Amino acid sequence: MGAQQSNPAGPNLAMGIPIDDLPDGNMIAGHVGEDAVLLARRGNEFFAIGATCSHYGGPLAEGLMVDDTVRCPWHHACFSLRTGEALHAPALSPVACWAVEHRDGKLFVTIKKETPAAENRRGAAAAAHMPERIVIIGGGAAGFAAAEKLRREQYQGSIVMLSKDDTPPVDRPNLSKDYLAGNAPEDWIPLRPASFYADNDIETHLNTNVAGIDIRSRKVMLAEGSNIGYDRLLLATGAEPVRLSIPGAAAQQLLMLRSLADSRAIIERAKTARRAVVLGASFIGLEVAASLRARHIEVHVVAPEKRPMERILGPQIGDFVRALHEEHGVVFHLEDTAASIDGNRVVLKSGGTLDAELVVAGVGVRPRTELAEQAGLRLDRGVIVDAYLETSAPGIFAAGDIARWPDPHSGENIRVEHWVVAERHGQTAALNMLGRREKFAAVPFFWSQHYDVPINYVGHAEKWDELTVDGDVMAKDCLVRYKRNGRVLAVASIYRDVESLEAEVEMEREVA
Repeated sequence: MGAQQSNPAGPNLAMGIPIDDLPDGNMIAGHVGEDAVLLARRGNEFFAIGATCSHYGGPLAEGLMVDDTVRCPWHHACFSLRTGEALHAPALSPVACWAVEHRDGKLFVTIKKETPAAENRRGAAAAAHMPERIVIIGGGAAGFAAAEKLRREQYQGSIVMLSKDDTPPVDRPNLSKDYLAGNAPEDWIPLRPASFYADNDIETHLNTNVAGIDIRSRKVMLAEGSNIGYDRLLLATGAEPVRLSIPGAAAQQLLMLRSLADSRAIIERAKTARRAVVLGASFIGLEVAASLRARHIEVHVVAPEKRPMERILGPQIGDFVRALHEEHGVVFHLEDTAASIDGNRVVLKSGGTLDAELVVAGVGVRPRTELAEQAGLRLDRGVIVDAYLETSAPGIFAAGDIARWPDPHSGENIRVEHWVVAERHGQTAALNMLGRREKFAAVPFFWSQHYDVPINYVGHAEKWDELTVDGDVMAKDCLVRYKRNGRVLAVASIYRDVESLEAEVEMEREVA
């Protein structure tokens, strides 16, 4: 995460700049007083908004202007240049907005505008047809984003969020990255302060297990015996880590990472550990490895594949990721798996053993679809939803890791386990629970961080028959395209942020 600069760079936009310094379609970063400000031009219109992304502090001037929006180069958040509103997750908070005056051949950024209250958007259902109560099952990315969006859209009815977690919604990507590495304080982790839920009248039930859903009576049954009625229901139950079935895996020494409590447990164990073994070379597994190396712990990674991440990112990036981790001291044991865990010792199928005070498993997750199955919803390796994220039962929507939706880009029904996708699902589901009938057409996006190297990925390619590399992967400067039948399905990049954004826009326009 980043913070807004205390001494912003660039020109003092309050003093004005020559209009010729800002050609059409361009942006410039400057400041007004202590505020970093982005000044942008589209034809004869001029816009000024906060220059720092409200997600992790990315520099918006280094991003991409698309029509009257700007996209963050880091994690593809999108803001309105007209209002500063956060239009696409992962940013959820607006940035400030200023008035711009054009006089005597110069542009002046003047007064800061008040953040406009969310207005009832075009196509909004009449208030008389609004659901009285919306129940959200799940306190992760999709569930939170839906609740936040409902209130931002001025929905006045009751919102009930039921979560198995013991904390309000948190920034899960950080749990394996900066927070685990010791570079981010815990107060960065909640998506919103605890007061947000009371202030916005979001009734939040933590440590709550849902026993079932009665579709006919429109009720959610809780494990403790009570039930809650709903007019619209959002299933956002997420995924849970796959648990190894090897001897010793159920003991205290094998840790997983999914929740804040999990991350805290790893941090506590890391305080006294000299060596750690990470089982699995997944994104989570390798981010954990990088974070533990930042804590100066010896790290060994055990995984069955020949190359890390090859199935998703291909051999070139797989080789790069391995080399990057090896440069930082990680030892790989590939084409091998753990046979058992015996105290502080991991026994490998190859016959070797690894001593370790800390063992973390990151071997994948599985969608939590039990409630949907019990309710009789249509399933196919996830919960089947239509283009509006509605399930086979009217009034019940699904979002996030459990949802399999018709992806207009690949032409396939897909299910992905990405944080940004889950948030954008939640936002679209919120609109559709209010009757908006908005199709989910966002291009999937995720990022992964390894030491100081980010890998961005847009699109979705479960299979490809051609892979092209522009640039040099090992030099940390590349754009990799994954194609099938000559068509680009996905693009991965390292330090090619604007090109990654351009690839996202191109995919969007293909189906517009």
